[in-house]
Amino acid sequence: QVQLVESGGGLVQPGGSLTLSCTAPGSIFSNYAMGWFRQAPGKQRELAAVITNGGSTNYADAVKGRFTISRDNAKNTVYLQMNSLKPEDTAVYYCNAHNVYTKQSYWGQGTQGTVSS
Repeated sequence: QVQLVESGGGLVQPGGSLTLSCTAPGSIFSNYAMGWFRQAPGKQRELAAVITNGGSTNYADAVKGRFTISRDNAKNTVYLQMNSLKPEDTAVYYCNAHNVYTKQSYWGQGTQGTVSS
């Protein structure tokens, strides 16, 4: 059973910042693209940001310029730095590991991020 371990969610005021972390087994991390998805109440899960094992990144339009995804290959960890947070960023954030060749995909358990005054 592959486990992706997430941390870093919490409550923050509008305009604030949160940093999410996700650690994966080394055999997964080195061969998979890593992404962060989010699911707001009553909405479908959507991609927020993704980073390939080569370091290329892609962001949803809603988070461009505010969120930054990065990976530390030595620590098998991917990060999502979220700045200038808005109430509409409130969601459960899920870490995902995806192999573009085999289509195998793994999910973390989710971490709640709440933006509220």
